[in-house]
Amino acid sequence: MKLLETILIALVAIEHVYILYLEMFLWTTPKGIKTFGLKSKTFAEETKTLAANQGLYNGFLAAGLFWSLYTKAIDVSLFFICCVCVAALYGAYSTKSKRILIIQGTPAFAALIVILLNRFFV
Repeated sequence: MKLLETILIALVAIEHVYILYLEMFLWTTPKGIKTFGLKSKTFAEETKTLAANQGLYNGFLAAGLFWSLYTKAIDVSLFFICCVCVAALYGAYSTKSKRILIIQGTPAFAALIVILLNRFFV
């Protein structure tokens, strides 16, 4: 069960590195525009600074999760996984899209469940 926890935390961290890459470097490219369902290339250009800022925050989430794996600090893992869960819930609510909840939330909520099971029942 501990191995599953580590794999899920790493998966969430890797996913957030990828989100960082998309938001900071691919936002105005066809891949970024398609991925985020942006209205147009012009809109992407106008919002690229905002997207880069979002990407940086996703990088901080990834860094915190990788740090928690390196230090084996379960409280740190729990904190950052909860942050990702909240971000997924808010993202789904604010964009009126379940896609964020599925893509970002599913691995994070799975990790949260496994962390809690390991902490309280194993």
